[in-house]
Amino acid sequence: MRKLAYLALLALAVILPGAVQGAEVKEIRIDWATYNPVSLVLKHKGLLEKEFAKDGIGIVWVQSAGSNKALEFLNAGSIDFGSTAGSAALVARINGNPIKSIYVYSRPEWTALVTTKDSRITTVADLKGKRVAVTRGTDPHIFLVRALLGAGLSEKDITPVLLQHADGKTALVRGDVDAWAGLDPMMAQAEIEDGARLFYRKADANTWGILNVREDFLKEHPDLVRRVLAAYEEARKQSLANYDELKKTFVAVTKLPENVVDKQLKERTELTHSRIGAPQRESILAAGLALQEAGVIDAKADVKAALDSLIDDQVPLPTD
Repeated sequence: MRKLAYLALLALAVILPGAVQGAEVKEIRIDWATYNPVSLVLKHKGLLEKEFAKDGIGIVWVQSAGSNKALEFLNAGSIDFGSTAGSAALVARINGNPIKSIYVYSRPEWTALVTTKDSRITTVADLKGKRVAVTRGTDPHIFLVRALLGAGLSEKDITPVLLQHADGKTALVRGDVDAWAGLDPMMAQAEIEDGARLFYRKADANTWGILNVREDFLKEHPDLVRRVLAAYEEARKQSLANYDELKKTFVAVTKLPENVVDKQLKERTELTHSRIGAPQRESILAAGLALQEAGVIDAKADVKAALDSLIDDQVPLPTD
């Protein structure tokens, strides 16, 4: 009798590979981040908790302070899903991080080069010889490298001060650095509360907000990934439909003033995309090629092939 039961279970695993494996999952670990407003709504509404309650699967939330932290967590296997910039995910993939990019949560202009209100810095060229706060492995870092490249400079021409985003903002305000590769909402806060100036902006050089999953998790539990994305899509649509509720949730989490939140969400965040398509691919590829030209990515690396291996656009969304 036991042998028959085992054979039946084995047959089920062959016919429905995700079913038995998915049943073994006791919790799904996912990040939230202030640079990913949709994640805040997803968490606040308990949409994942509701979706997986019937399966007895718990949801564990982990804060990511930047793309670099989300990628560290993914690489270590301490989270299953992580929020990053598309360019940061590409660099991580090239460096051996086994992740797949599966969803767009925002089209942001979340980074710019920032200095103090009374600084004499007005152009990227003025950064030569200056101390610049930056968080390696993030879109602001990649933005800085590309800006320097465009001005005929490299990181060797500045003194990078390696700090997490919030600490970079503090260092700029205190005068410990001359400039900062900023990230919202800290960047918006520095503008409004401290008079900081965004002296170099280029919206197209901000790569998309991308949700990534551990490659093994996607391979072993495709149905769970599909259900996570369905909940994400619901949160994104709710965020679009009710700005006041999105803002209220954001303020509650960050404790930031409403005008700071408005600057990030109203002026520099677009939430109308979900599927990774040609525009996202082109943006991330352009960043990767620029980084290769700047020497950040090995000259022998096949950037396009790495991008193709990074993106998985086959996980169905509710609108598909």
